[in-house]
Amino acid sequence: MSAEEIPECVNVIIESFKTVADEFGVTPENAPRYVGFATDEKRLHWHFENEQRPMIVYIKDNHIVGYYSLALQNDSECELNNLCVLPEYRHEGIGEKLLADCFEKVKELGCSKVKIGILEENVVIRKWYEKYGFVHTGTQKFDFFPFTCGYMERII
Repeated sequence: MSAEEIPECVNVIIESFKTVADEFGVTPENAPRYVGFATDEKRLHWHFENEQRPMIVYIKDNHIVGYYSLALQNDSECELNNLCVLPEYRHEGIGEKLLADCFEKVKELGCSKVKIGILEENVVIRKWYEKYGFVHTGTQKFDFFPFTCGYMERII
């Protein structure tokens, strides 16, 4: 992706994570740090320019409809961030294609493990990641979220 696509990526993240927020009662008031509320152009520009994160988009109908980024954690681990697909494009295999691309990028970066954080109460997304080889590794409750953070990983 290019820096010019960042505004559209921000919109994709916000719109995609809004459905989860609505389903689980997450609001800007009870979770201002939730990705669907905390993501803005300044943050993505920082990831793009300063951290030089790989940021991948999925384009359909001449629009960005899916997105993810990777953060290099150490010599052998990457963190998958913000894998999302716009609600009107879900159930078309786009998330699966983005995840497969992620696994390839992780290998290219020389990593042997990919980690992800999820909203633990979202059983559907947890089962989806498990279907692709992720293993649940734990949970953590933070005062600034009204939900539990779940952690998963997959050896590549």
